[in-house]
Amino acid sequence: MKVLVPVKRVVDHNVKVRVKSDQTDVDIANVKMSMNPFDEIAVEEAMRLKEGGAVSEVVAVSCGVAQCQETLRTAMAIGADRSVLVQTDSELQPLAVAKILKSIVEKEEPQLVILGKQAIDDDSNQTGQMLAALLDWPQATFASKVEVNGDTVNVTREVDGGLETVSLKLPAVITTDLRLNEPRYVTLPNIMKAKKKPLETLTPDELGVDVEPRLKTLKVAEPAEREAGIIVPDVATLVDKLKNEAKVV
Repeated sequence: MKVLVPVKRVVDHNVKVRVKSDQTDVDIANVKMSMNPFDEIAVEEAMRLKEGGAVSEVVAVSCGVAQCQETLRTAMAIGADRSVLVQTDSELQPLAVAKILKSIVEKEEPQLVILGKQAIDDDSNQTGQMLAALLDWPQATFASKVEVNGDTVNVTREVDGGLETVSLKLPAVITTDLRLNEPRYVTLPNIMKAKKKPLETLTPDELGVDVEPRLKTLKVAEPAEREAGIIVPDVATLVDKLKNEAKVV
């Protein structure tokens, strides 16, 4: 069974993101970039399925600028067999990414697509669901456990009320949650091996996909600073302020 794992290049989660002075976007100049943490979990899960004998090949795919090759090399250092980069300098919104992935799925014909539930830069949580809709495949989002049994996959999902287990007929789309696994440490020998693994480069035009943005960002601004708290002398004063000033009681 072949598994396709989309990965996204984002600002490293340890970096404090700053807004550009003209408020058109966030400033990523000279900022450390890395693989989206949820996608890293997806790659790790694909590798565990392969090590368990349920998967024969893991293919990583990324969409974006040429530097996304670094992210794909990281995925291959974790263990992906090969990778595909759909290279473009255009802004890629979730629907455009889903359309690109649909074309890659039709080209590669995987039985399973595992991707992070959301990216930590835009937090859209849309791509996996859109991909499943475009492919007309069953989907399981927010996975905390994945078990492949023949032509079905059982997925334990994290929902508001606790946990929910669903059984999907393959092929299917799965999006990963934080508690699915702990990604492995990438060793130097595996980083060196990843440099020799195949990396195919395509463009949206070659796939016949229109990636023109459908949404326009009007302004990007820092969150408002929180006001300093105050100390009240007694409970009566606290209740009075909550009632008459904050108006929450």
